[in-house]
Amino acid sequence: MVATNLAGRILKVNHAGEHGAVSIYSGQIFMARFTAKLLLPELLTFRAHEENHRATFHNELRRRGLKRCKSYWLCAAGGYVLGIGTGLFGANAISLTTVAVERTVLRHLRHQTELLADDADAISAISSILSEEQEHHDAAENHNRTPGVFGQMLSSALAGATESVIWLGMRI
Repeated sequence: MVATNLAGRILKVNHAGEHGAVSIYSGQIFMARFTAKLLLPELLTFRAHEENHRATFHNELRRRGLKRCKSYWLCAAGGYVLGIGTGLFGANAISLTTVAVERTVLRHLRHQTELLADDADAISAISSILSEEQEHHDAAENHNRTPGVFGQMLSSALAGATESVIWLGMRI
């Protein structure tokens, strides 16, 4: 029962996180039309991936009879604001955002596969998105130039914010 409850909480938070990721990319896509047009095709592809990831977790929650996480709309609103804000600063800030968020998310997803080793369905849902999340990280990292002080501060703040949202989602 404890493992089932943990799996349910993790899947809810992952679903909310994917909703937040869709919102981040939506905000960045809006701003990239003005600040980073060359990134638009990639951002559109990444958002489509995140929409599929969100659907994967939604389907698993529905199969288990679980409601979405209470942080679902918070992730959406925060993600959109983050996307607009980082998109305002252009291609480097957009790429730094993807790297910082995906690095944090990938670490959590890999840890989740260890925690939920006895739940094949949860592992399947999580494992099904890992390669695309890694692809987002790697592609964005290839765009980054030397981040400088602003980039390092942005990256640290984004990683901390992502950790905080995951922590909060697991507790509400």
